[in-house]
Amino acid sequence: MLSRILSGDFPRSRVLTAVLIVVVLGLALAPFVFPGARALNVAAKICVFIVLVASFDLLLGYTGIVSFAHTMFFGIGAYGVAVAITRMGPSWAAVAAGVGVALVLSFALSLVIGLFSLRVKAMFYAMITLAVAVAFQTLASQLSDLTGGEDGLSFKVPELLTPSFSLSETPFLGVSLNGKLISYYLLFAATVLLFLVMLRIVNSPFGRVLQAIRENEFRAEALGYRTVAYRTASNVLSASFATLAGALLALWLRYNGPDTSLSFEIMIDILLIVVIGGMGTLYGAVVGSAIFIIAQNYLQDLMKLASNATSGVPVLRDLLHPDRWLLWLGLLFIISVYRFPIGIVGKLRVNAWIKARAKAMAAATAKGVS
Repeated sequence: MLSRILSGDFPRSRVLTAVLIVVVLGLALAPFVFPGARALNVAAKICVFIVLVASFDLLLGYTGIVSFAHTMFFGIGAYGVAVAITRMGPSWAAVAAGVGVALVLSFALSLVIGLFSLRVKAMFYAMITLAVAVAFQTLASQLSDLTGGEDGLSFKVPELLTPSFSLSETPFLGVSLNGKLISYYLLFAATVLLFLVMLRIVNSPFGRVLQAIRENEFRAEALGYRTVAYRTASNVLSASFATLAGALLALWLRYNGPDTSLSFEIMIDILLIVVIGGMGTLYGAVVGSAIFIIAQNYLQDLMKLASNATSGVPVLRDLLHPDRWLLWLGLLFIISVYRFPIGIVGKLRVNAWIKARAKAMAAATAKGVS
């Protein structure tokens, strides 16, 4: 049963299994274990980025395509929901319409980009996607009548997802059973479902062909596979999942603007998370997103405590000042890349494989001696 759910793609490392269990349980029990609006927002952001980063890894890690337009599809999903609810009112029909239109638009754009750009060399394709993403961000900022411009769009969500909606007057384990809790678990369930779907895709025959193209495109083409068609399909699938991630973010925040979903800083965060977690393994999106988002939100608080504790040491106190949290985040990233050059998940899986191989060879040697 578990093999079917995970599409036969097990973590293959006890340490990785333990880490994934901790992350999943932490997200599943976040409203009860980590009370407070800030902790819940961090957990929700981790869920969104798991889908977003996994969708990008489908493109980069499994197909070998470098694209800088991923945040464009992320923004299309967020704007689709925001614009639809703003125009149609806070109803589930508006949510469905917004997601549907966003998926159609993402499908069309990713198909056009794929067909016209994937025939060129990797660097030229990356530049083309960067240009398209910048153009789309500029367009979203200027179409103020539709998108709200730089101010973005604030909107209401269906009543079931509003904090004022209550399932019970009596809190459960100290947590109010309101629409905010429902909204979080809807986000969590959607994240689990979309992740399992992507896991199934990369472990299907289609996913194997994508990996073959990544390793040697000319050999895959010589074997009879239409590499442009497969790469375009990967581009479309990746864009679709990114669009759904954007829709989830908009529903959670009840707001969307250019800086929320189209910022190039988000693209940089995605790249960092992919490198930290490990390319070519969707589990890297889970581990990398959890580590990066938690560090991004709580490193400043930890540095404040450290700065206060070292207040008597002038130089160290200044180095640990909370305003320098980006410096330390960068250093942590450099250390993680140096320590885990193939990503945390990749390193753990390689270590597990080496141990299993050594154990098998030792057993074979012992059997031969006996």
